[in-house]
Amino acid sequence: MTKQIHPCLWFNGQAKSAATFYCSVFPNSKIISDQGMVVNFELNGQFFMGLNGGDNFKFNEAVSFVISCKDQNEIDHYWNALTADGGSEGNCGWCKDKFGLSWQVVPAMLGELMSNPNNRQRVMQAFMKMKKFDIETLKNA
Repeated sequence: MTKQIHPCLWFNGQAKSAATFYCSVFPNSKIISDQGMVVNFELNGQFFMGLNGGDNFKFNEAVSFVISCKDQNEIDHYWNALTADGGSEGNCGWCKDKFGLSWQVVPAMLGELMSNPNNRQRVMQAFMKMKKFDIETLKNA
């Protein structure tokens, strides 16, 4: 028997709105079921549960979801969608969406750029000044 591990996201009555929003942002996504208190949905193959649990708990940066982006167009898409309508920009590729959930929108090539000891310090100095990642600036660092 295979056991699946998946995140359960606690919302204050906004689980359906959040699931609908996330499904509009991520490709290959869908709402699987809406049982009122619980909304099950899938974002690009990853299963999530949204729980309408009330106002007892809020999201914070202790938990975030990393989106590994293949190019600048993907970075721009996710960054712009997630920070729209009440979301907020953070530093170094971090942002929050309108529900308060934290995301890291990063270029997939960041690990490769950071693995080169000759460039590591310059790349790090470049992205420390950024909010949304700019791939060309990182490549030229």
